[in-house]
Amino acid sequence: MTTAVTAGDRLVDYDELLTRYEPVIGLETHVELGTASKMFCGCATTFGAEPNTHTCPVCLGMPGSLPVANAAAVEATIKIGLALGCRIAPWSRFARKNYFYPDIPKGFQTSQYDEPLCVDGHLDVEVDGRTYRVEIERVHLEEDTGKNLHVGGATGRIHGADHSLIDFNRAGIPLVEIVTRPVPGAGVLAPEVARAYVTELREIVQALGVSDVRMEQGSLRCDVNISLNPVGAPEWGTRTETKNVNSLRSVERAVRFEMRRQAAVLDDGARVVQETRHFHEDTGSTSSGRSKEEATDYRYFPEPDLVPLAPDAAWIEELRAQLPELPAARRTRLQGEWGISGTEMTWLANAGALGLVEETVAAGASPAEARKWWLGDLARRANEAGTELGELGVTPAQVAELAGLITAGTINDKLARQVLDGVLAGQGSPAEVVEAQGLAVMGESDELVAAVDAAIAGAPDVVAKVQSGKVQALGALVGAVMKTTRGKADAATVKRMLEERVLSS
Repeated sequence: MTTAVTAGDRLVDYDELLTRYEPVIGLETHVELGTASKMFCGCATTFGAEPNTHTCPVCLGMPGSLPVANAAAVEATIKIGLALGCRIAPWSRFARKNYFYPDIPKGFQTSQYDEPLCVDGHLDVEVDGRTYRVEIERVHLEEDTGKNLHVGGATGRIHGADHSLIDFNRAGIPLVEIVTRPVPGAGVLAPEVARAYVTELREIVQALGVSDVRMEQGSLRCDVNISLNPVGAPEWGTRTETKNVNSLRSVERAVRFEMRRQAAVLDDGARVVQETRHFHEDTGSTSSGRSKEEATDYRYFPEPDLVPLAPDAAWIEELRAQLPELPAARRTRLQGEWGISGTEMTWLANAGALGLVEETVAAGASPAEARKWWLGDLARRANEAGTELGELGVTPAQVAELAGLITAGTINDKLARQVLDGVLAGQGSPAEVVEAQGLAVMGESDELVAAVDAAIAGAPDVVAKVQSGKVQALGALVGAVMKTTRGKADAATVKRMLEERVLSS
């Protein structure tokens, strides 16, 4: 494996390190909630607004301003906790997490410390046919920070920048942090288990409808913890925390890189430093950030301006009853309804096509046709365009209509791809593209009869082979007719017409 590394980093071969070291992973995932207003004030949460236009004295921490907790954010957090099998604490409270950073306008972050809202949950993920249980230590509610914009450097980071700007629009947006307990035992699959966990968590939050979980916009961010310990050692090694990893692929790459880097450090007889690290998308590598603080360094103390949270037990049960079908249950149901294997279901999920296929089936296509198009031609086009399937520009209803035209014999698979070109170019629905471009399959018309007769007359040697018993040679005549009709003829009809003329003469 070749991976670009930062200066000073040496990497150990991945398979080799696993003969000596056991990885332990842990993940801290931050989810920005999709509430209309911020956590402790009424400012809007719209993404992409002009910098510093969604601020007020409360979220800027002005003297004399008082926060009020957002009830919708509390409800969303409880739903996440319930979906992860957590126990909802009957009493919890906010605390001040004190540290200085320019994007913290108050000089502290309002979070939860020793008394979080949700505790002791779990999430099961399947990788290579094996189920891994990831235990959830806590799900707590806090506020997001602002955003630093480092200007003038080549990397967008503070090193090398000419100056920095701060946008406080994001400061105060409700943020849920989901913290796992250490996950040992994943071995060679540790990177894949980490990715599978974040993928499943993202789908759960999306199903709950409490966040858009768009990693590219920072709605979901992951801090990846990794440590190595010698195989059989009683204690775990020192961990590093790679901050704000913002894609599913990068979660996997960050784990793999840190395992290889830490193995080299340990092999050299050095000590792994407990620190935060930055992940570099372009190289797949990490670089040192700052030494990792312990909880005591933040000088937590209870937030004096907010009352404790004491959710009523009856309300919690109401929220539990409102939970939608969760992704794992949905996959099991659809797998049975569609009659597909677990492997095929995994392919659909990994491709991000499950929901698209489900909507296509609901629009009238068969499960087989829906899977064929979304995992075949459409997946190829999305990959070539460097975009997600759902953003390709064709809807499930249009794919179902396309499949229906094939089933009805109006078009064949080859023509369907031309129709799809038209749909993606914005020329209308599949039926409209067929009509506008004259792409319907040619029936047994005078034009087709003429094309068949011309193919027979133009290849007497092929006709002789067919008549002598080499029936497979008929394929050459079929191909000639299809070429003449520009693929508009139905191949089965063409073959039948040729057989009637060649074999009966």
